[in-house]
Amino acid sequence: MRIGLIEGDGIGPEVVAAARQVVDTALANHRRAVDWVPLLLGHAAIDALGSPMPEETINGLDGLDAWILGPHDNVSYPAEHRVGPPPGGFIRKRYGLFANIRPARTFAGVPSIGRSMDLVIVRENTEGFYSDRNMFVGSGEFMPTADVAMQVGVVTRAACERIAQIAFELAQSRRRQVTVVHKANVLPLTTGLFRDVCREVGEAFPDVELVDEHVDAMAALLVRRPDDFDVIVTENLFGDILSDLAGELAGSIGLSASLNCSTTKAMAQAVHGAAPTIAGQNLANPVATILSSAMLLRWLSIRLEDAVLAECATSIEEATAVTLESGVRTPDLGAAASTSEFTDRVCAAISRG
Repeated sequence: MRIGLIEGDGIGPEVVAAARQVVDTALANHRRAVDWVPLLLGHAAIDALGSPMPEETINGLDGLDAWILGPHDNVSYPAEHRVGPPPGGFIRKRYGLFANIRPARTFAGVPSIGRSMDLVIVRENTEGFYSDRNMFVGSGEFMPTADVAMQVGVVTRAACERIAQIAFELAQSRRRQVTVVHKANVLPLTTGLFRDVCREVGEAFPDVELVDEHVDAMAALLVRRPDDFDVIVTENLFGDILSDLAGELAGSIGLSASLNCSTTKAMAQAVHGAAPTIAGQNLANPVATILSSAMLLRWLSIRLEDAVLAECATSIEEATAVTLESGVRTPDLGAAASTSEFTDRVCAAISRG
């Protein structure tokens, strides 16, 4: 089983190494192993190969079904390398990773506003109002004059149908509720189409409750009663904003895992950024990347029809929760554990079974 390993920038090398260690430990319990494929991206790629997204990395990804991507800090790249989409957006677009699945849950032992929150935001990942992904050529942003900037948002029936299908299928394995988030009162053609197509897809899932909310109301409801929601499906920009909010309600965005996937390729990538101010200090919270890698294993278990990989994913999730509950937490969660100490404790919990 070959999995790409892209460290990225800032704290990326630390949290990606933690995820690799945890995955290796979980698989070793079943006498299994990964053939890791290291690939360069970001500052390391600029230094070695002259580009933040070099052809060598693209060629490597072309031959893989799955990879772990660390955070990138594209705003700090030299000016000539800040032109065009950032590496993460480029990868999502090139490989058609149309579904961005972002769980948000509370953990015993971690102070949070969300109390017993356990929800998943299913974000359409290829169009909407993010201009770097919604055009075949170029960007969806343009300036007719130096003082006027404009943006095109794209919503298609096909993209709405496939992301809604993912959301309803996921809800069937959970608490059987889907909340469609839109802004059809102001954007009736674009987000109205998204809402209406989700409703149409929902008709094929009579066992799943369907509700819909305007995005501004949804933000307020997440703060007021986050425990009430199960699966939330929405377009690209709304999903990005709501998932960051949900992550903070769970206790820290450092807990926010994420999987970007199509039916044939998947990328584990934590929601948080590169945190350059703490890079190299062994202080980063690796939970989001560890849990993202568990999501990747679960996706691979379905893709490869391999139940062992699903068992490994579960063991990683349970060991992470046990470690947090025991009080071993990184500084962003109010404790003093280092990145490596937390990772070692998770691995020990996995090995104990």
